[in-house]
Amino acid sequence: MRHRIGGRQLGRNSGQRRALYRSQLISLFTHGRIRTTEAKAKELRPMAEHVITIARKGDNTATRSHAMSILANQAVVDRLFEDIGPHFVDRPGGYTRIFKLGVRPGDGATVCQIELIDL
Repeated sequence: MRHRIGGRQLGRNSGQRRALYRSQLISLFTHGRIRTTEAKAKELRPMAEHVITIARKGDNTATRSHAMSILANQAVVDRLFEDIGPHFVDRPGGYTRIFKLGVRPGDGATVCQIELIDL
């Protein structure tokens, strides 16, 4: 029984899931938007908002190392703290939006686009 166990498994074990989320976060912060399935987008949104909130709080060693532990990519962390974080300083949340694009022809999965708002 899975009582009180949150999150989607997405057909992966925990290490693969963590790697998937990390790579999607890196792509989202690099390109500003990514196209993925609805389930992955809904799981990715709280993580992206959390990392952006970390970048909004300020640029010091502790916040950078926290973001680095999540993303593990120095170039993306630099962009996050120099461009993305300061852009959302006045916004109290809701940094991403999800658009539904339709279904994928191969398996019928709902495809979405998750993007950073006003970036």
